[in-house]
Amino acid sequence: MAEAKTKTKKKSFSEWWDGIKTEFGKIVWADRKTVGRQTTAVVIISVILGLLIVFFDMVIQYGVDKLIKL
Repeated sequence: MAEAKTKTKKKSFSEWWDGIKTEFGKIVWADRKTVGRQTTAVVIISVILGLLIVFFDMVIQYGVDKLIKL
């Protein structure tokens, strides 16, 4: 079966850099308000998950302590 061979042309540094600049131009950055809301959401969720982990840790520790004292 014949396979199609693709030849890759080695790009010069300036061509590579122009490609990088072009790709960075396509990026759509979030506005300040969106970033603030998302940051607040991440902090709140992190605190809630941290509190849940502490709660379950205390419950499990209590149960293990009760089992050991039997």
